[in-house]
Amino acid sequence: MSDTCSSGSCEGCSSAGNCDKPQSFLEPLNQFSEIKKVIGVVSGKGGVGKSFVTGSLASAMARAGYKVGIMDADITGPSIPKMYGVHGPAIGDEFGVQPVKANDGTKIMSINLLMEDEEAPVIWRGPVIAGTVKQFWTEVTWGQLDYLFVDMPPGTGDVPLTVFQSIPIDGIVIVTSPQELVSLIVKKAYNMADKMNIPVLGVVENYSYLICPDCGKHISVFGESGIDETASELGIEVLGKLPLNPDYAKAADEGRFETLEVEGLEPAIEKIKAL
Repeated sequence: MSDTCSSGSCEGCSSAGNCDKPQSFLEPLNQFSEIKKVIGVVSGKGGVGKSFVTGSLASAMARAGYKVGIMDADITGPSIPKMYGVHGPAIGDEFGVQPVKANDGTKIMSINLLMEDEEAPVIWRGPVIAGTVKQFWTEVTWGQLDYLFVDMPPGTGDVPLTVFQSIPIDGIVIVTSPQELVSLIVKKAYNMADKMNIPVLGVVENYSYLICPDCGKHISVFGESGIDETASELGIEVLGKLPLNPDYAKAADEGRFETLEVEGLEPAIEKIKAL
């Protein structure tokens, strides 16, 4: 009971006696779905390859024999459907909205699969976008999944907050790149998760190096990385350092992402399997 409540003012209140207990904002999962683990993939800023890492982790788990889904929560910048070469419309029935399956069996839900024109911009305010993400959890029939990967929008705004509050996230992977500013950005993403009591599994650095096609030398295009120091300071693991590879971008552009076997993510995959 709060300081302003009296026994009389609490009569008939559905929360009587629970005023001092933390309020849960978790939304109920679609009743025809069963998801064992939910992994969020986040970044403190855009342009670091967050969707690439999401797809890479999902594809690796699918190849390992797990039932996998991807929720594309980056509503204003959806890229997962194009990467996997899937198109809408997603069909609804009496059980809910059915996700679209990629060639490797990965179940995908994205705003692009619900729009008549995939290239039309999503010009919505924050509350509408946040509500859509909730619907991806409550109204999409995911069926039985071992892992659902949530491709989060960049930053620490409304939608990441909504996902952290509304969906029972088992852990997040932070994606970053080698620039000097990264230390600050990683810390912002980490601190948000920490405040929300969301476990941080570790950090993946994308665009870490370029492999010279002639001599095989690793070239640090964006300068020397400081991710090991930042991770050590925060007490988290570095779960992978991925190269800048034109073949990866080509596969994503051609909609055959499930054919890629991205090297360097083995620690992340083992960490997720151990949850």
